[in-house]
Amino acid sequence: MAIRTYISIITLNVNGLNAPAKRHRLAEWIQKQDPYICCLQETHYTSRDTYKLKKIFHANGNQKKAGVAILLSDKTDFKMKNILRDKEGHYIRIKGSIQEEDITILNIYAPNIGSPQYIRQLLTTLKGEINNNTIIVGEFNTPLTAMDRSSRQKINKETQALNEALDQMDLIDIYWTFHTKATEYTLFSTRLIKEKERGHKSIKLEMKKEK
Repeated sequence: MAIRTYISIITLNVNGLNAPAKRHRLAEWIQKQDPYICCLQETHYTSRDTYKLKKIFHANGNQKKAGVAILLSDKTDFKMKNILRDKEGHYIRIKGSIQEEDITILNIYAPNIGSPQYIRQLLTTLKGEINNNTIIVGEFNTPLTAMDRSSRQKINKETQALNEALDQMDLIDIYWTFHTKATEYTLFSTRLIKEKERGHKSIKLEMKKEK
């Protein structure tokens, strides 16, 4: 995809947004980061809570768990073509264009149990829609490599099968591509929420105009 302008994408597991104070802190954080696109996982919204999201694209289940959302800044000039929502709130896919360049964003929150199989099945189902204009973000709830484990334990067969599927679709983990020797992990304690709660580190992707 030939990106004509600078675009920044942030992804973050928010671990629930039902508390007004937490939504306020998140809004301030997003405003400070000033991304073009912000993808959230575990909003814990239900279909009845959609009024809180207003112009945000979202997918929610019937219970206060899971839930994903994609926030788009007005400066992106994003034109929507179509949207696909999971009824249980585990993923959302939007397809459109930014300054006449096609882009597809898939935001996933995988279940805690059986996450490698879930992701592999989802990507296989959506295989026909995945191309070089596709960006996949989210909470996979599974380490893709031993480097993504603090214990450096070997990955299991289910994760190996997922990695094989990713290779077949020419999908790469951007974080580990650019941070081959990093010792950081996306799970940590953050001040975005209360100190005693568990948060997740945000990941920011920046794309600049091709020359």
